[in-house]
Amino acid sequence: WSTTVQVLSLAMVAAFFWLLSRANPRPELRWWARAWTANLFALTFTSLYWLMQTGGMFGLVAAAYVGGKTAFALMLAQGAWVMTKNGRLFTTRQLTIGLAACAVLAGLLLRDIELLGIVQHSVMAVILIAMSVLLAQSKADSVTWLAGGVAVRGLLAAAEAGAYMIQWRSPVDGPLASLVQPAGAFLSASSSFDMGAEWLMVLGSVLAVSERTRHALEASHQRLVLAQEDLRRLADRDPLTGAINRRALRNMFKSLEGKSAMLLFFDLDGFKAINDQHGHAAGDHCLQLFAAALKDSFRPSDQVVRYGGDEFLVIAQGLDKTAADARVGDVSARLSMHRGKLTCRFSVGMAELTPDGQPEVALQLADENMYKAKHRDRA
Repeated sequence: WSTTVQVLSLAMVAAFFWLLSRANPRPELRWWARAWTANLFALTFTSLYWLMQTGGMFGLVAAAYVGGKTAFALMLAQGAWVMTKNGRLFTTRQLTIGLAACAVLAGLLLRDIELLGIVQHSVMAVILIAMSVLLAQSKADSVTWLAGGVAVRGLLAAAEAGAYMIQWRSPVDGPLASLVQPAGAFLSASSSFDMGAEWLMVLGSVLAVSERTRHALEASHQRLVLAQEDLRRLADRDPLTGAINRRALRNMFKSLEGKSAMLLFFDLDGFKAINDQHGHAAGDHCLQLFAAALKDSFRPSDQVVRYGGDEFLVIAQGLDKTAADARVGDVSARLSMHRGKLTCRFSVGMAELTPDGQPEVALQLADENMYKAKHRDRA
């Protein structure tokens, strides 16, 4: 009956891991779902044997029990290896061949319960204790409970193997005779101990996967934030000239609240004629030259904005009119160095933004001053 109760418990655990692996398709969860299914398979055959009490089925039960329990331990270890090492201990083909060989040998060689218990629990003890050491040494996030549960289950398997060994051919008057009855009592209650340790493993598995999933989501969120920032930077930059786009002006003006700055509004002279006479490629080249001259002439902290098609705005904090005039002269000098068949000329209007002023008003004044300068030059 204790084995039957354990079967029902394993059925719930296996169903839980299959549902969890569907909701969260991490590779270790798929291996653990298979592991608990294999454990359920092994215990189901054992229950059938106890219910039917058919001695002729012992070889088949031994094969199913050894194959299922060994698969359980190996698949748990495979999942732990996948989780901590991002690799595999063995392939599915290697696992299948190895388990088939173990099952066949168990069915042919193991002919009594004590010998079956010694062999199978020893194998499980070795695999599970090695798995707990691997988890402890991995220093992975949130594997403490899982490593502890696996270690407890491995130690219980070792104790069960020892109890079966005491019962196996122990002489009545030998040195182990006094331990035969306690060993039998321990084995009678061992399924309850096993079930408690296995639920501890389930708890540890859920905690480990939950923590790793949380970290993965945080890393994914961070990558998404960085990607959004990159997209925002790309959206705020004019792809042709590399200057800041006009859509970023609102945030730039917000940052100017309570500060003084010089606003310089530039407009290229005769730009339409350049496009009409030499083509749009020549016009694009002129825009690139002009934007580069602005960036090189003003300070790195000054913001160069492409305001319109051939209109540019420079926002320079802490720059007075004299210094601004000098930098405008530097822009003209840089453009003159590239004169060939194309001549990029410009008009500029300035407006000073005071700490208590409104940036939009200063921008409108700079625009008006630029048009005054353009008409004055034409006159």
